[in-house]
Amino acid sequence: MLSHWFLAAIHLLAFALGFWAVLTRGTAFSRLAAGAGEARRVLIADNLWGLSALVLLVTGGMRAFGGFEKGTDYYLHQPLFHLKMTLFVLILLLELAPMITLIKWRIAQSRSAPLDMRRLKLFARISHVEALLMVLMVIAATGMARGVTFG
Repeated sequence: MLSHWFLAAIHLLAFALGFWAVLTRGTAFSRLAAGAGEARRVLIADNLWGLSALVLLVTGGMRAFGGFEKGTDYYLHQPLFHLKMTLFVLILLLELAPMITLIKWRIAQSRSAPLDMRRLKLFARISHVEALLMVLMVIAATGMARGVTFG
């Protein structure tokens, strides 16, 4: 029982960290686009965003399919779980362009090459949309926790 509680707490804390990190990354992109920021801040926030995503994947998978919560059958037949996973996939799809660019930034920095700064405003908007999608995921999760169903 304690392991269930601990796993749920880690999962929720990863949501909080991810929400903060993606918002911070978006703000850092905006500041950099305005000439007032630095790439290092974007990369630090991105590292934390990536770490939180990994923790969310592992703990979420364990909770849904590892026998720690209500059971796989419950989740697979819960419409809010499907909504939550759809939002998660949308975040992953939105994340592709910033992720690829930031990987290229890290490679460029290791070679002391210039960074591609052409899409900073777009990446700021993407980050903020991802934060909104995370809020919607939390709303879906709270409905699931209370057994809300449709039909």
